[in-house]
Parts: sequence; C-alpha cells; structure tokens
Amino acid sequence: MPNPPGAPLRVVDRRWWARSEGPDTAAPELERDRKPSYVEDLERQLADKTAQLQSVAVEHRRALEEFEQAKLRIRREVARDLERGKRGVVAELLEGLDNLDRAITAAREGDAPADALQRGVELVRDQFLAKLEALGVHRIDALGQVFDTSSHEAVSVAPVSDTAQDGRVVAVAKEGYVIGDELLRPASVVVGRVNG
Repeated sequence: MPNPPGAPLRVVDRRWWARSEGPDTAAPELERDRKPSYVEDLERQLADKTAQLQSVAVEHRRALEEFEQAKLRIRREVARDLERGKRGVVAELLEGLDNLDRAITAAREGDAPADALQRGVELVRDQFLAKLEALGVHRIDALGQVFDTSSHEAVSVAPVSDTAQDGRVVAVAKEGYVIGDELLRPASVVVGRVNG
C-alpha cells in the first residue's frame, strides 16, 4: 500500500539473508531456500571453472605420461642404434683379425718366408686402415710438419743440424688419428731442435 504524502518512507526488505532476525517465517518455503541469482551465477561459474581445471589437469597428466613414454622409447631406440653401430664396426674389423690369424698361423708353421710374412702383415694393416677410413677415421700426417699442440704430443726432442728442421716433427712414435674434424688421439712425436 502506498505511503500517504508527507509520511516517512518505509522500506521493507524481503530478502531473508539481508535481515538480522532470519528468514521470514510467513514466506513460502521456496522463497526462503532460494539463493539470490548472482550467488547462483557465481556458483555455476565456479562449477564450470572447476570442471575446466579438472579437464586441464587430466590432459596435463596424460601429456606427461605420453612424454615419459616417448623419452623411454627414444632411449631404447638410441641404445639399439648404438648397439647396431658397434656390431657394424666390429664386423668390419673382423676381416682384418682373420687375416692376422692367417699370418700368425703361416709364421708358426714356417711355410712363409720372412719377407712374405712382412708383406702379409702390411696388407692386413692397409686393409685395417681402409676400414677405418670408410668409418671416417684418418691418420694425422705428422712427419715433417711443424709441431702443433692441437694434434701432436711431443714425447722427446732430437737435436738437428738443419735449421729447416727446427720445430718440426722428425719422427713419429705413435700415429695420431682424427674422425671428421675431431681429434681421436694426438700423434706422439719427436720434435727437432737446433743446438746452439
């Protein structure tokens, strides 16, 4: 009912949650239990966000499991490839070993003269070097070269009279090898030094 003119305005708040004395007992049951629409909207948004979060967490766990499985699979494949590579290298070198065995057998039986035995061993060495070159391994050409600490290792110094030999490799004690551009083993060398 409207207020008479000049009478103070009276506002009755019918929201039960806004009143200090509690819900209106005369209000219908549905109205008392009903939440405000903005609370229902917030609860609905919270439920949606919770569902999204759970979905993202499940996807994250699945992606993590797939990643771990892929890592294990790659490790197994790399290990298999390494083993295949080792087997391939060893198989290549077995021919040289067979030829060395033949040379040793011939020397024991005394069938081959010394020069033939030497030639056979040289052939086996050349075959072995050819196999290494096929794998990308090359000998370092050190003899007569200027001593270089990046590929040579000096084991001693030898006196030389020729100044052109000063600081150069005059003898190779142990051959050096590279694979591609990487050093496998430096050449152990004797370096010439002019006295005086």
